Amino acid sequence: MKVLLLPSYFLPEGISSPYISWNRNQAFVEEGWDVVVYTPVPCRGISDDVRKEYKHKKLEMMLDGKMTVHRFSLIPEKKNPLLRAFRYFVQNIKQFDRGVFFKDARSCDVMLIASTPPTQGAMAALIKKCTGRPFVYNLQDIFPDSLVGAGFSNEGSILWKIGRVIENFTYKNADKIVVISEAFKQNIMAKGVPENKIEVVYNWVDQKAVVPVAKEYNPLFEELGINKEKFHVVYAGNLGNAQNIDVIIDSAREMVGDKEVEFLIFGTGGLKEQFVEKVKNYGINNVKFFPLQPMERVSQVYGLGDACVVSCKPGLGGAAMPSKMLSIMSAGRAVVASFDEGELTYILNHYNCGRYAPAGDMQAFVKLIREMVADRKACEEMGRNARQLILNQFTREYGTSRYVDIIRKVIENSRS
Repeated sequence: MKVLLLPSYFLPEGISSPYISWNRNQAFVEEGWDVVVYTPVPCRGISDDVRKEYKHKKLEMMLDGKMTVHRFSLIPEKKNPLLRAFRYFVQNIKQFDRGVFFKDARSCDVMLIASTPPTQGAMAALIKKCTGRPFVYNLQDIFPDSLVGAGFSNEGSILWKIGRVIENFTYKNADKIVVISEAFKQNIMAKGVPENKIEVVYNWVDQKAVVPVAKEYNPLFEELGINKEKFHVVYAGNLGNAQNIDVIIDSAREMVGDKEVEFLIFGTGGLKEQFVEKVKNYGINNVKFFPLQPMERVSQVYGLGDACVVSCKPGLGGAAMPSKMLSIMSAGRAVVASFDEGELTYILNHYNCGRYAPAGDMQAFVKLIREMVADRKACEEMGRNARQLILNQFTREYGTSRYVDIIRKVIENSRS
């Protein structure tokens, strides 16, 4: 069997939770399948040296030769939303062309399509109409709902109506839709998607790769010059609009008198310079910025923290549990969330593995951190509870096996 992937971003790009797709691809190969990838030349979150390396590296064999990665040239990603949308449009045209006409793609049995950008699903539907090849749609973000939640559009606007047309066309033509929460399932069922077309597969974490690291054994403290005695609040990930890094920085300014607390921010993204400048303008010294670390150092990064942050702008988090939270929990650290209410809230409260404040409520967020600082033993207990929950319910093996089963059944049904 052969699986075709048409991602917008691919390793070595700095993207959110890259291990999810990588673990999935490993599972496909372990099943004896081949994987074919057509993706743009990398541009997001990489160094100039890496960018130069991949400029002419159009073919790459990975996973012992079982995964073939074809890269094509594309204009670099821009901050301007219109330019970014244009880039996605050109990308879709190129991936459609490859999905329909290129030999390596034509030999594939099924497509697994991500939901970023939302036009990916419509593109896959058109490829299916031309080739008869089925596709599984991996819904990690619901569009255009996310635009409305972020305040970028209003329900009933032209942009919203276009988004709904794209959404309906995708759902209608997908052979299976994999969603990451029960809330997502209920959302698209309310839009007319039959329940038997939907599969719920929660995101996971590689519990063997992301493990608790005690402070006394964590080399990052010395490498980065971080004081082990302080209470550290760690954020790691994309530094963009949706993540609401402002709430972290504003909280740090509010807590500048709490001398034992320090905020550590690891990341990359279009707004990083803006956030660094904001800290300088505030004149505070309790926030430190560091580059996003390699995947293999995730345990050490979160191991720096006494509490680790999951954040979003109001309306942008959605009802699902972000995969970042799973990495924090697997590292055995307490979660401190500034997030939309949903499954995240239930898990933090029900399993006592962190604390929650409504997205954007800086004062409530500060209150949570101060409570954690005041009772470090309780904070450590939350971290232990978090690790145990990962081992019980969110392992890599379970999540990847569900994708393998779903794709196998789609292929079998297409052949019957």
